[in-house]
Amino acid sequence: MGLISAKETKNNNNNRGTGLLLVFFPDHHSNNTNDDSPNSSSSPAATTLLRSRSSRLLLSKAQSTISICILLLFLTLFLFTLSTFEPSSGFPAVSSRPHRRFLLNRDILASQSRRRFNRFALQGMGTLFLRGTKSMHGLIVAHLPSDATEDDLRLFMRLLHRSGATSKSDVVLLFNSPSSGSRFAGLIEEENESFLKLVDVHRSNSNSSNQIDSVWGFSLAKFMKKQSSKKETSSSSSEPIWGKKTHRATTNFNDSSSSSNNNNNKNNSSESNELTHGSVVGFDVTELDPENSLSGFMDHVPISMRRWACYPMLLGRVRRNFKHVMLVDAKTSLFLGDPFTRIRNRSPESVLFFSKHSGKKASEVNPAILIGGAKGMRRLSSSMHTEIVRATMQQHKKKSSVTESAVLSQLVGNVHMVKNFEVVTSEPSVVAEASSLAELRTRNSAASSSIKDHDIIQRGNGNGNHISDIIMKRICSCELDSSVYNYC
Repeated sequence: MGLISAKETKNNNNNRGTGLLLVFFPDHHSNNTNDDSPNSSSSPAATTLLRSRSSRLLLSKAQSTISICILLLFLTLFLFTLSTFEPSSGFPAVSSRPHRRFLLNRDILASQSRRRFNRFALQGMGTLFLRGTKSMHGLIVAHLPSDATEDDLRLFMRLLHRSGATSKSDVVLLFNSPSSGSRFAGLIEEENESFLKLVDVHRSNSNSSNQIDSVWGFSLAKFMKKQSSKKETSSSSSEPIWGKKTHRATTNFNDSSSSSNNNNNKNNSSESNELTHGSVVGFDVTELDPENSLSGFMDHVPISMRRWACYPMLLGRVRRNFKHVMLVDAKTSLFLGDPFTRIRNRSPESVLFFSKHSGKKASEVNPAILIGGAKGMRRLSSSMHTEIVRATMQQHKKKSSVTESAVLSQLVGNVHMVKNFEVVTSEPSVVAEASSLAELRTRNSAASSSIKDHDIIQRGNGNGNHISDIIMKRICSCELDSSVYNYC
């Protein structure tokens, strides 16, 4: 930028404006400026260089930022592609998406068997293994202890069907976890299919009645109901509550193409046999007691205790559908007949209790088998749930354990607690035990007849496996029956 001295400014007034222009416009060069001054040439160059460096620095930062964003975008797309890529069978899978498997693990365990059968049992819960032919008045709720094996459940299901109890009752299996229900689902389906095959075999064989074992035989007559009229057929074959309702048209096989009154009267009075059996469904305790209500009172809640927290919800949902309810241990109980014959003529509030073996004497109440009216059993389950909580809180102070049999015996002995239901003592008061192997080995003997007099018995202590093997052999000894079972 050029400078103008004061002397020149005074002498030459004509150049005053030019000097001012030189001050305000440093890029203008006049004759009065000193072209040889170093400041006039170096200052614009420095400014231009500084601006050029700033522009290059900003451009470099912008390019770096854009490159990083593009790199992150490609990296995200690459990782997303890897997470959704499923390798073909010819290459080993490096990653099996463990994060997705972890999130779905609980749902897979809870619904594995349900996806297989693709049917819920009741109101979006449970699994429907076998849908009955009509609604039933009796409900058998069988819980599986945590130590129950596949052989235990197979024997229970096989005897349950063969005894004829399922001809008048629905069956609910209560599992101690979702994984337990998934593990036993295939076995339950297999026994149900074997039962249906057994019915078909006996229906097609006219000599089946001659092959019935006096103790462990199968009687088709228990599952065949005679229909004498159209009215009875339509009224008695109401839909079961389990699963989705199906609209099945009622077919009268005795109808004739003739429209005469004589033929119509003959059709109404004729009799036809119809197969009837109950449903088989399953629930796990997490569905009926999702909060594990007893966990706040004891460290470990076995299913023998937790089942009492499940019964109020289950029995409450079906309170208008059943007249009689039975609670039974699926591991130790063996069905020989229909236990509901003991309670059908009693009031809905009645509950039948059995005594538990204690050496040679009967002492505590047996919690493995309980039968009663639907109203009485529902009230018993609620009272038992409350009694377990009360007894557990008391035992915490004494630092002793609580047993199911002791709590139930204390409940039955409490006059104030049993006022909501009627206590009935069985005759005989003790459930028979199949503790003698000789009783099971003998065919058509007095010992076998004594067992047959009972509709339900229990395994003795210490010989459960031997009894199971002997019963299975007796069942498979019938050539007709052995043809439908895989384990014969």
